[in-house]
Amino acid sequence: MACVIFADDINQNRFVEMRKKLLYILLSVALLSFGWLGGSGITMLVALVPLLCISSSYGSSAKDWWRMAGWAALTFVLWNAATIWWVWIATPAGPITATIFSTFWNLVAFMLFHYVSKRAHKSVAYPILVASWIATEYCYMSAEVLSFPWLTLGNGFSGDVWAVQWYELTGVLGGSLWVLISNIAIFEAWQNRSRLSVVRAALAVGLPIVVSLVIYFGWSPAEKSVKVSVLQPNVDCYEEKFSDNARWQMQNMLELLSEVPSDTRIVVLPETALPEHLDDSDVQRGVMVQAIGDKLKSVAPDAMATVGATTIKRYAQGQPTSSTARRGRGYFYDVFNSAVAVNSESESDVHHKMRLVIGVEAMPFTNFLNKFVDLGGITGQLGRNSKATVFERGGIKAGPAICYEGIYGDCFARFAREGAEVMLVMSNDGWWGNTPGHRRLFDYCRLRAIEIRRAIARSANTGVSGFISSRGDVGERLDWDERGVLSADVEVRDEQTIYLRYGDWIGRLSWLLTLLCVLYYSAYRIRRKNHLVD
Repeated sequence: MACVIFADDINQNRFVEMRKKLLYILLSVALLSFGWLGGSGITMLVALVPLLCISSSYGSSAKDWWRMAGWAALTFVLWNAATIWWVWIATPAGPITATIFSTFWNLVAFMLFHYVSKRAHKSVAYPILVASWIATEYCYMSAEVLSFPWLTLGNGFSGDVWAVQWYELTGVLGGSLWVLISNIAIFEAWQNRSRLSVVRAALAVGLPIVVSLVIYFGWSPAEKSVKVSVLQPNVDCYEEKFSDNARWQMQNMLELLSEVPSDTRIVVLPETALPEHLDDSDVQRGVMVQAIGDKLKSVAPDAMATVGATTIKRYAQGQPTSSTARRGRGYFYDVFNSAVAVNSESESDVHHKMRLVIGVEAMPFTNFLNKFVDLGGITGQLGRNSKATVFERGGIKAGPAICYEGIYGDCFARFAREGAEVMLVMSNDGWWGNTPGHRRLFDYCRLRAIEIRRAIARSANTGVSGFISSRGDVGERLDWDERGVLSADVEVRDEQTIYLRYGDWIGRLSWLLTLLCVLYYSAYRIRRKNHLVD
C-alpha cells in the first residue's frame, strides 16, 4: 500500500511540475508575441525569463536535453503560430514552412546555450546564447532563399520607435541584443536577489531607453522638403486586381491622380498597380504608362510618378540568360516585379525587386538545380536584381522600395547608399486581409526610417498608406479598405548613419563571437578534463 501511495505522489508531482512548465511556456509566448499583435515590444525584455527558468531546472543528461528541446520547440512554434498565422490566407504552406525554419534557428541558439550551461560557468554560457542567437538571426535574414525574418527580435519594437532611436547605429539586430541581455540580467536578478544583480538588470533595461529618448527629443526635421502624394486605389487582390478589368483599374488610378495637388513633385502608386505587362527595355511605350504621364502633365506638370508594374525582359537568340529565365517559343525571358518611373530625369526608369517572397515570387535553389537540369524558368519564379535603382526629379533622388524589401534593413539601405534622399515604398497588402500582417509591414518601415534616417512615403493597394518621418513618427495615413490620396511635405536628407555605412555589423560580429565562444568552451572542457580548472 505504501508503494502505491508513493507512486501516486511521484505522478502527482510530475503532473504539477509539467503544468508549471506549460504555464511558463504560455507566459513566454504571450510576452514574445505582444509586439507583433499591436502592443508594445517592451514585454520582450522579460519574455525569455520563463524559458531560462525551465532550462535551469534540468540537469546535464541527454534525456534532460531532449526534454528541454521539447519545451523550447513548443515555445517557438506557438510564438510563430500566434504572430504569422495570417500568412495562411495567401498561402497555407507559408506559415508552416516559416515556422519550421524559424523554430530551427531559434533552437540551434537556445539549445547550444542549454548544453553549455550544464557543463561550464554562466560566464561562458550567456555569451554563447547572445552571440549564437543573433548570428542565427543574421543567417536567416541574409539567406537568398528560405528567408522570412519577420520574427527577428528587434522587429518587435516597431511600435516603440521612441525606445529604439539608436537603431541608426545598430539596426534591428541591436534590438535583439537588447532583448537578450535584458532577459539574462533580469533572470540573474530573479535568481540571486542581490542588490548588484538588480542594478545590472535596471541598467540593461533602462540605459538603452534613456539613450533613445535623448536622441528622440534631440531630433529635428530637415530644412529641405519635397511635396509627395501617395495613392491608395483600394482594389481587391483576389476578385479585381488580376481579373479582366484593366480599363476600370486604369480609370480608378486616373481619377485619383486628378486629386493630386499641382505643386506635387513625386507621386507614389502601389506595387503592381499597372494591369498591363511592360517591355523591360522600353517601359515608357506602355499604353498605361503614357496615360499616367499625360495625366500628370495636366494636374502636376513638374511631378514624377513611381508606379508598380510587371516588366518582361526577352533574351535574343544566343544571348546569355539568367538562372530564373523562362522558356518561351524560341526564346527565353524573365518576368520582374518592378517599379517604373514616369516623367523622371534619372538615368534608369526601372527598378527590379531585389528581395522576392519565397514560394510566391521565388523558387528556392534554382541556381543549384539548373546545374543538373534545365528548368527553363518555373511557375512563380521571378527575376531578381541585386542593385538598388534610384529615381530622380527636380534634383531630388528617391528610392523606390517594393513591399518585401522593407523587411530587410540592409536591402532597404542600399537605396540610400546609391544616393536616395527620400524613400518610397510600394506595396500590395490585400493578400492577407484585415489582419496584423499589413499593419506590421507598415510599422517595419518606421524602423527602416530610423536606421537610415530617411523619410518614407508609402503607397499600398489597400492596407496602410501614409508618411513616416526620419524619426519614425507616423503622419497622415489611409487604413484598411480606404480609397484616396494623401499629400504632404516630406523631408529630404542625405546624412550617413552608422548603420547605413556598415549595415548589419552586429550580425557579422556575432558570427565571429560565436566561433570564439565555442572554441573557448572546447578549450575549457579540455582543461577541466585534465583538472586544470575547477
